[in-house]
Amino acid sequence: MSLFFKLNAGIIILSLLSACSSTKKSESFSRLSQLDVAAPKAQVKPHQAQYHGLTITDDYHWLRDQDYPEVNDKPVLDYLKAENDYYGKFLAQHKPLIDTLFEEFKGRVDETDTSVPWQKNGYEYRWYFQPGKEYRTWVRRKLDSDVEEVFLDENQLAQGHEYFSLGDWDISQDNTLLAYSVDTDGSERSTIKIKNLTTNEYFADELTDATGEVQFSQDNQSLIYVLLRQDKWLPLSVNVHKLGTQQSSDKVLVTEQDESFFLGFELTSSEQYLVLRSGDSERTEVSVLPMADLTQTPKMLNTREQNFKLEVDHGNGYFYMLTNDNHVNFRIAKAPEQQIQHEQWQTVFAGSDSRYFTGLQVFKDFVAIGQSIQGLESISILPNQGKSHEIELPEKVASVSLGNNPEFSQKQLRINYESMITPDSTYDYDVTTKTLNLRKAKNIPSGYDKNLYVTERIMADARDGVKVPVSIVYKKGFKKDGAQPLYLYAYGGYGIGMPPSFSTTRLSLLDRGFAYAIAHVRGGDEMGYQWYLDGKLDKRTNTFNDFVDVAQHLIDKGYATKGNISIKGGSAGGKLMGAVINQAPELWRSVTLAVPFVDVLNTMLDETLPLTPPEWGQWGNPLASKEVFEYMQSYSPYDNIQAKEYPPMLVTGGLNDPRVTYWEPAKWTAKMRATKTDKNLLLMRMNMGAGHYSNTGRYGRLKDYAEEDAFVLVAHGIEQ
Repeated sequence: MSLFFKLNAGIIILSLLSACSSTKKSESFSRLSQLDVAAPKAQVKPHQAQYHGLTITDDYHWLRDQDYPEVNDKPVLDYLKAENDYYGKFLAQHKPLIDTLFEEFKGRVDETDTSVPWQKNGYEYRWYFQPGKEYRTWVRRKLDSDVEEVFLDENQLAQGHEYFSLGDWDISQDNTLLAYSVDTDGSERSTIKIKNLTTNEYFADELTDATGEVQFSQDNQSLIYVLLRQDKWLPLSVNVHKLGTQQSSDKVLVTEQDESFFLGFELTSSEQYLVLRSGDSERTEVSVLPMADLTQTPKMLNTREQNFKLEVDHGNGYFYMLTNDNHVNFRIAKAPEQQIQHEQWQTVFAGSDSRYFTGLQVFKDFVAIGQSIQGLESISILPNQGKSHEIELPEKVASVSLGNNPEFSQKQLRINYESMITPDSTYDYDVTTKTLNLRKAKNIPSGYDKNLYVTERIMADARDGVKVPVSIVYKKGFKKDGAQPLYLYAYGGYGIGMPPSFSTTRLSLLDRGFAYAIAHVRGGDEMGYQWYLDGKLDKRTNTFNDFVDVAQHLIDKGYATKGNISIKGGSAGGKLMGAVINQAPELWRSVTLAVPFVDVLNTMLDETLPLTPPEWGQWGNPLASKEVFEYMQSYSPYDNIQAKEYPPMLVTGGLNDPRVTYWEPAKWTAKMRATKTDKNLLLMRMNMGAGHYSNTGRYGRLKDYAEEDAFVLVAHGIEQ
């Protein structure tokens, strides 16, 4: 599954930008005022706690329902409802703009979008959308037949649910059974169902409290899945469920007692082994089990005490390892099936300061390797016979990744490709002839001409001398004289890099005169794994400083003017937004904090929360160290709200969010309202029936984006 928060922005009247200095220009920008109705006011109920001899006071601690994850406390619900009502009044005032944006977004959606077909075990598969429908329909046909059959219709499964997300699905080796997982409330606690594709009847078996992954055994009689703890959103064990039996009698393959570790599994490309993995932010422990006999004891490739990250695939009698055991940017190694101990691994590609290995997949005739070289993504091919080579791509600065490649014996490699001006594309790469075959480019029905847009990659100077990459896109005719608005986005956490990707919704902002930029700040891995390490733990503030310094660099280079930049970040990127609002509120015209992790200190002090122990490896443990406590307190956005002027803000959250709990955006909004000295607009949208990812349907998402972009446009004085 992969990370989601695409951002957009607004525009201002150019006459306000006439021949003034940068400082004078920023003073001329009016800020969006609060509504002419009273904003909600949360009750102040001081709550104190002591750590390391220090006392912290939290006036809005009460917004966390004491029965969480059940949220039934009436004062809490009343406050959330009041905020949603206030937000609704903003929407009502700007409905024409929101509707205009939604229609623009919808006009760029291919109503009958379909995937490139792929083959697996004697069948060809694809998905497609039906006109007007929110979700995909999945079909297959036998390779010797032209008749397609629907085996999974997400639209039918979503009926009656405010929230719906298909987690995973698998079809048995004999092609007769389907297993799939669904989440219908955003809690990311999935239910697994099993269906006979011949009779279209469901098994009585219904597996609950699952993470979502599903995998049939080779004999078609069992299903492998991950069971969550009952009391916490944490994986407990990888289980094998024998069809027709009670879930309580499932066999446990491996269990995890350390609450800071996440447990999971995957099937190797050869389909001969099941890979069992458990890890935290710094290390991974991996064992393997032959799929032909799940009763065997898993064999360990390494232990957590060896303290390195590891990903494993298998093919042609070898295990292939992607690991940072002896170089921060990882190496690629291999080992024969019977010689898998760490000291027996043979280096295939040594680690490199400039080449960062990010993924691999093994095929019958070659190995495909994902990599980043000096921050530019690419893919290399290592044939079984001959030298490795890099795939030649249409653009240097692009997002490229391994695509859907389910057949071990396939001769071509499917890759995903896009850039900030090139819509999502699917290519098949012929390994023998070294040629790319375009199989699909995103269709934009209302029209799109990439020649009307320009993308750049520049390097910005951070305050400590580090060069921070920035990806930028704008429409031709954009003048770098500081007269046009800028939308700046970043994430900066967990080693998750932000690719220079395409967005159809972004076009509405570019066409209204915006430049859009991604700041590839430390905390992600865009410039290698050390880039991630330099933005975590006691180096966390590098991320925040990078973002502010990128903004200043863009101002200096004429991409924007101080006070005329809108910004957005989500989740860990929401923490970033909170930090830079506190550090440099004068720079921003508007700020969107999407499911923001802003109550960092209080969350990291609460070890009863399921995600707190795993997060200590990212940010530090303030319970165990006074030094960590004080450092975290120095930047935790919620704890650093001050009585001063702040820019207009839109804050979003989800009541059922297990990652960033609903009270983080709620507490931030409540404290900000009570503390800030300005009369600028502050809105909160709390989705009462969803989690971290809010709306799940393709049109539902567009409605959310239209509301968010309307907020930004209005903040820049644009009403159409």
